[in-house]
Amino acid sequence: MGGLAKGLLVIRAFTRDHSALTLSEVAAIAGMPAATARRCLLTLEELGYVTRRGRAFLLRPKVLELGAAYLESMDIEHLTQTHLEELARLTGDSAALSVLDGNDIVYVARTSVRTLVRLEAHVGSRFPAHVTSMGRVLLAGLAPERLEHYFRTQKFEAFTDHTVTDPKKVRQLIEECRRSGYSAVEDELAYGVVAVAVPVHDQSGRVVAALNSSSHSRRISKARLVRDRLAMLKQASRAISAELARVPGLALSAQA
Repeated sequence: MGGLAKGLLVIRAFTRDHSALTLSEVAAIAGMPAATARRCLLTLEELGYVTRRGRAFLLRPKVLELGAAYLESMDIEHLTQTHLEELARLTGDSAALSVLDGNDIVYVARTSVRTLVRLEAHVGSRFPAHVTSMGRVLLAGLAPERLEHYFRTQKFEAFTDHTVTDPKKVRQLIEECRRSGYSAVEDELAYGVVAVAVPVHDQSGRVVAALNSSSHSRRISKARLVRDRLAMLKQASRAISAELARVPGLALSAQA
């Protein structure tokens, strides 16, 4: 199992900004000796998950099978075709569902009838929780000890001049979200991106996912986004929550 863990670390070393890596770069990012990284890469290459281009290694499409198993187990296509597509149709914008993975949110479903100029997310996209509406909703649903762990381990990086990076202010925004039941952001992850999110609950009332509607700030203000779309989001959230009994993957993510 130790070998499996090392192989997964090697796969996760590759990102959008680092799609092609040398052996030494993989070893440095994964935090392992070069000899260990080399053995992992050779095994992954033999299994069809990695290929080579000169001295550089790249992921192959077969890696998508690892994430596909999770999405298929959640029946994500059904959720997307019904509730998210209806939200996108009603708003003329984007709707997304995400879960918390470590200190980041991960998109598990998304549909859109409009492309944002500054940012285009997709299934599998990861963003720091503190800069997103869905992230703050998910953080607001954490147990106190898990939330304290988050603040101890998170680096509050600024993505724009409007990103809230003061841990005390982030904590206040999370508390506001817990009281109000929603979170809205504007220009914090990227300029022009405005979004509002609400929690999705399991049968016991735990927050297991977040649902959002996003747009461009030139098209709609944050205040109007909340006023016009909050009720729609809450209705869709209730419908998705009612289906969670047959989507165990989301319930498990709340405990991660």
